[in-house]
Amino acid sequence: MKFKKIAAMVAAVFSVIACLSFSACKHAQELNYTESTARINNPDQGFYRPIYVRVNENGVTYNKNIVTASTQLYHLRTDISAFSGAVNGNADKPLNQAALDGLDGLLSYLKSKDKNAIVRFAYAPNFGDMKDAEPAKEVILQHIKEVCPVLDKYQNTITAIEAGMIGPWGEMHSSAIANAEHISPIIDTFLSNTSTIPLLVRTPKMIYNYLGITINDIDDYSIAATEKAYRLGLYNDGYLGSNSDLGTYTNREKEIAFLSRQTAHLPYGGEVVIPNSPLHDIQTCLPEMNQIHLSYLNVEWNNQVIDKWKNCTYTSDCGSDSLYYGKTAFEYIENHMGYRFVLTNSTLTYTKTLDYVSASLTLKNVGFGTLHRTKNAKLLLVNENGEAVFSANVGTFNECTNYDLYTDLNVNLQNGKYDVYLCLYGEELEGVPLYCLQFANDGLWNADLKANKIGSIEVNKVTVE
Repeated sequence: MKFKKIAAMVAAVFSVIACLSFSACKHAQELNYTESTARINNPDQGFYRPIYVRVNENGVTYNKNIVTASTQLYHLRTDISAFSGAVNGNADKPLNQAALDGLDGLLSYLKSKDKNAIVRFAYAPNFGDMKDAEPAKEVILQHIKEVCPVLDKYQNTITAIEAGMIGPWGEMHSSAIANAEHISPIIDTFLSNTSTIPLLVRTPKMIYNYLGITINDIDDYSIAATEKAYRLGLYNDGYLGSNSDLGTYTNREKEIAFLSRQTAHLPYGGEVVIPNSPLHDIQTCLPEMNQIHLSYLNVEWNNQVIDKWKNCTYTSDCGSDSLYYGKTAFEYIENHMGYRFVLTNSTLTYTKTLDYVSASLTLKNVGFGTLHRTKNAKLLLVNENGEAVFSANVGTFNECTNYDLYTDLNVNLQNGKYDVYLCLYGEELEGVPLYCLQFANDGLWNADLKANKIGSIEVNKVTVE
């Protein structure tokens, strides 16, 4: 019996040595897993600021000073009226190279600043309220074909194209050609000449017309991911203004149920209107914002509605999110537009000799919307001096609650402690990651690395004789 006890103790010791030296062990990470209420400038979402862009044969003019660190998303209100005979008093014209180069330069500038844009074109001068300012139908379609190669170069920069082209402010109404005969070809031309960028139109009926259906067909209608129309959604510049959103909807409940299947993978947003509408009362609007997967809104319009949200409080009457009790409705809406991932658990698996490392993460998306893009994923090891001593691409990241990654470590690390970071990014510019996703946890984001901390490892190379 004594011999058996000694043998068991020896076996246990060798088991520990094996775990320390040769085999992999799982290590639960001690991190802050609670949701932060801090504002995060994540890509493709939030309150945007408009930028008025004038395009003519000499190029593009706009106010660069609007682009600041505090805003991630911009609405490019692009006036191309100089190329319409109805405005220039001469003739319809193709977009010349200076105009296209100017648009390219604007998007390149936003990319260099790590900013996103929603793009809308209009023929109304100064992006104003003139109707019937459009050129001939074939010229409109030719202009779209001319701008699309430029837009398609900036697939990570452009959050969405709002089709526009027709009517005051490019809102696709009022002008004589605001009809299916003109709008459906505009939709098809944008979709056929871009590859991944979402295209948004002003009303659900425009979508039905393009699909060849009516509102009576939408209850069980779904669009396959292989179809061009999978990228076709809605922008709503009459948002919460009336039961029909100022004519946006024919049957609000029915159409939002249909649209929510599209907005689960596409942006949805616009402008709130009509200060005295009860629909934007905080107790009323939040459930629908969640259902429609709200992504973005104009922070400047309607300013009275924005001020209303800034001056009312999120309470238990609004919902069960107790973290936000006592905060403003504006803060709650701002923090929940689009996706918002909270890391709720992290486990790292590795050997003490660090031949490889794997991670298993649990995430919760508490936002109204979803992640519409696939992000690249990069794992970083950072030493005690804050230096990244190892970097490896570990695949991609999509909307998920459980995310696993693995990488071999072909690097000779010294004994010591290393923090492990995950960088989720859209693309790189001169080696710098852009459009990076930040988790909504305090203490995990490293702004220099543009990465989220997911744990720490200890390198302890033990020699067993």
